[in-house]
Amino acid sequence: MNMHDVSTQDSGNSEPLPLIGLKPELSISKQPLFSWAVPAGFPSPADDYVESCIDLNERLVQNKEATFFLRVQGDSMTDLGILDGDLLIIDRSLPVVDGNIVIAAIDGEFTVKQLVHQKNGYVLKAANPAYSDIIIDPEENLEVWGVVRWAIHKLWP
Repeated sequence: MNMHDVSTQDSGNSEPLPLIGLKPELSISKQPLFSWAVPAGFPSPADDYVESCIDLNERLVQNKEATFFLRVQGDSMTDLGILDGDLLIIDRSLPVVDGNIVIAAIDGEFTVKQLVHQKNGYVLKAANPAYSDIIIDPEENLEVWGVVRWAIHKLWP
């Protein structure tokens, strides 16, 4: 996708940026995968059969060298299921497509938003009505650091 003023390239800086809490060493271990699905409606008898082990790295990380993790701070993306404190898995190798949730830097300040192309340019859309969308001015430097593939959040305190 040809995106004016939007870069999806590495920009030559391979050093972790502490501002966004990069944790490239994070690894998700193998855990048992049961052969049955748990119903979200009526209860079903469970069997004790473990089909195999699931390696969450294989399921959640498509390109290890281009993947990084960071934690969300704030509630501007709650309507798209991204909550304060969630762990995001971001892939820098994916092409940026209109409507992707991305990690973007605007003049060096990072945010997670939905990237939307409109007739006048790009908008970083919030997913919470309490927040305004960020309309990208042509003079601003917008850099897309990667596409958010997964959001993991805790259900129990």
